[in-house]
Amino acid sequence: MIQLSKAAVTEIKRIQSKQSNPNVWFRLGVEPGGCAGWYYTMAFDEQCNPDDLICECDGVQVTVDSRILDYLNGLTVDYSQDLMGGGFRFHNPKAAKTCGCGNSFSIVESSTP
Repeated sequence: MIQLSKAAVTEIKRIQSKQSNPNVWFRLGVEPGGCAGWYYTMAFDEQCNPDDLICECDGVQVTVDSRILDYLNGLTVDYSQDLMGGGFRFHNPKAAKTCGCGNSFSIVESSTP
């Protein structure tokens, strides 16, 4: 299960309202790369695929490809503003290590999506 903080929900809804189609899915994913081996991806998607898992967080429809759920299960996405600017923060209990920016991580399992 994936969770969004109230601040993340507010920011996602703000960005979503600026999309040409406001009825889009909020897609979370991972890709190989980054400082620690994997990095998080976020996008709006106009379609949901048959093997996607869907969860709803305070009105935001979150979709994740079921093949990568092992990397994201338990993830909490937060959003915060600070003197250096705002950004999404990822709190992943599966992460064995993260990079300094917090957008890249590694896990103990050796499987790949």
